[in-house]
Amino acid sequence: MTVLKDSPAEPPYDVTAQVGHLLRRAFQRHTALFQQEIPAGQLTAAQFAALCAARDLGACSLTDLMQKTAIDQATIRGIVERLANRALVSVEDDKSDGRKRLIALTPAGAALLETTVPLARQVTEQTFGELNVAERVALVFLLRKMCAME
Repeated sequence: MTVLKDSPAEPPYDVTAQVGHLLRRAFQRHTALFQQEIPAGQLTAAQFAALCAARDLGACSLTDLMQKTAIDQATIRGIVERLANRALVSVEDDKSDGRKRLIALTPAGAALLETTVPLARQVTEQTFGELNVAERVALVFLLRKMCAME
């Protein structure tokens, strides 16, 4: 077995300087801030994203929610089930396609979003931290560009 070594021209590989590591750390920080700001047990970040998507899309399929939130099918299915159990979304058969289920935000879900969105805005501000306006615009631009590379 050949062991690859760093070439003399390259500095040693530092995992903590890699983009994936830094993105994961930033995401962990953002998630921790979300959990601090949103009252205990109300919503996870993924549940919040699903409720926002249901609000934005109106009655929609699981596939629509998956695409809007970038959450995989198994996870979004579980999220919708938990939100439906709490009567934050409704899940009904699509009258035009019996194979399809439609997810819609309920009045209780809309009310919870109304109180949670201002807190989520605070989380975004805290996540940005000391970044100035130009850095914030650049960060969002670059993250969107990276996401479009899929």
